[in-house]
Amino acid sequence: MKGISIGEAARSSGVKVPTIRYYEQIGLLPAPPRTEANRRLYESGDLRRLAFIRHARELGFEIDAIRTLLTLQDDPHQPCATADAIARSRLIDVEQRLVSLTALKTELQAMIEGCSHGRVDHCRVIETLANHGQCVNPHH
Repeated sequence: MKGISIGEAARSSGVKVPTIRYYEQIGLLPAPPRTEANRRLYESGDLRRLAFIRHARELGFEIDAIRTLLTLQDDPHQPCATADAIARSRLIDVEQRLVSLTALKTELQAMIEGCSHGRVDHCRVIETLANHGQCVNPHH
């Protein structure tokens, strides 16, 4: 029987062994054939699928979105509108996160700039954290 072990698959794909098992358990990765000693054997297609999943996770795609994208990848002759919609939705999430992070950056800069570098009882950082109403961009 040809193929590589789960440890080799993990090293080659950059996906940890427990995560590979998890992906098999939830159906993102088909269960590979096993040796007589019940060891998993992975082929190049499995490694490509693991790399796809790893990259999608690095880009912040949720498991359900990845499952849909894998289903689309498995049937490449269908329209890509669903894949486009999934990517568009992820982009909207990222843009919203950027707005939130920019507001957070502004708030932290204001706290730091307002610090007189004196004693804690006059510290703008402590004062602002203690009184949320003093934030530059109050969050609800």
